[in-house]
Amino acid sequence: MEGERETKPIVPVGVGGDIGMYALLRAFHERYQITGVVLSKVVTRFFQNSAIARTVVVPEIDRPEVMVNALRRVAAKFPGARLVLLTNADWYVRAIVEHRAELADLYWIPFCEKSTLDLISTKEGFAAVCDRIGLPTPRTVAVNISELTPADVAAFDPGLPFPIIGKPSSSADYYYVDFPGKAKIHHLRSRAELVDLLDRLVAAEYPGVFLLQEFIPGDETHMRSLTAYRDQSGQTTLLASGHVLLEEHTPGTLGVPAAIRTKVMAEAMSDVTRFLDEVDYHGYANFDCKVDDRSGELVFFEVNPRIGRNNYYATAAGTNVAEPLVADLTGKPVSQPKQATGEVLYTVVAVRLLRHYLTGANLAAVNDLVRAKAVVNPLRYRGDRGRKRRLIVAAVRLNYWRKFRRHYARPTKTGF
Repeated sequence: MEGERETKPIVPVGVGGDIGMYALLRAFHERYQITGVVLSKVVTRFFQNSAIARTVVVPEIDRPEVMVNALRRVAAKFPGARLVLLTNADWYVRAIVEHRAELADLYWIPFCEKSTLDLISTKEGFAAVCDRIGLPTPRTVAVNISELTPADVAAFDPGLPFPIIGKPSSSADYYYVDFPGKAKIHHLRSRAELVDLLDRLVAAEYPGVFLLQEFIPGDETHMRSLTAYRDQSGQTTLLASGHVLLEEHTPGTLGVPAAIRTKVMAEAMSDVTRFLDEVDYHGYANFDCKVDDRSGELVFFEVNPRIGRNNYYATAAGTNVAEPLVADLTGKPVSQPKQATGEVLYTVVAVRLLRHYLTGANLAAVNDLVRAKAVVNPLRYRGDRGRKRRLIVAAVRLNYWRKFRRHYARPTKTGF
């Protein structure tokens, strides 16, 4: 019976059509020549005219019951396949995990259990686990927005020196609320800006916890990214790490890496492995952390219970991110190195644009990688190069010039 299961063709089915999902399905296509399926509200630019995945448009896919029904309809079209359910958005992770029982008969679901997700998907829960195993996190004040009165807001004192960072405890909860000036992360330079933001959250009836966090000095070149996969047997079979050089700066994607120089960070890799073991995690995970120049420590901000938008840096550095998942599904050993050790420049923006934001050693490192022809863009794939496709990818790259000109025309010491 087990042998029969392993001979079935594997089909990755993704929910959400962001660039991270494209990169993940590209990894499947590179390693196994598998064509995937993507369910999303519209055909996103990342998947337009793509040969590596077929898009199924589901306009109301944000509603869990709509998502479940759509996934069951897709599964009916692949009766002889082994379907793997993937996503790269926190709100879809939450919906899939909470509706696992309605999908597990049709899909293999490589996400952690709900109890684990409940623990680590809030920044407070993440910090508590880090504290247990000795990983530093920023000083944080949790604010229950639903309990605030106008008088509470007017008198609110976070007890932290400004500037501070404001962000939701749960990005899944935050996804479903809207208010003027909403951003993925808020950089608050004064108490007046804080009061204004709290007023808007109260007016929007945000039901969750909002965090006010110590700002660790430095721009995004102080940020680091770590990507991992931990299998059902408790083995971490993928580890990759990188030095962030530039982040996106539009309100909805603020803080998402746009350029990463891959770099082996052995101690940090050991730290994230201990974290995943501590909570008995299963599946992909992506950690955000930042070097604090005041102490030299790596300060951990959060773990995303998914692979992350920038996951292709791991594949490009020598560990194809699809293989540990397929090995976990089939019971076959991973053939590639567990740790990504290659040196590459991962970038979704043009190198000329990236250079505008870099100086010193970071700029020199980029120039070295350019000379070595070690530059990768997840969208520029030889296996997906029709004429229309090439034009779309070129348009996406050009659009980054416009977005950076509007939202982050010149580099700053804070990255805001």
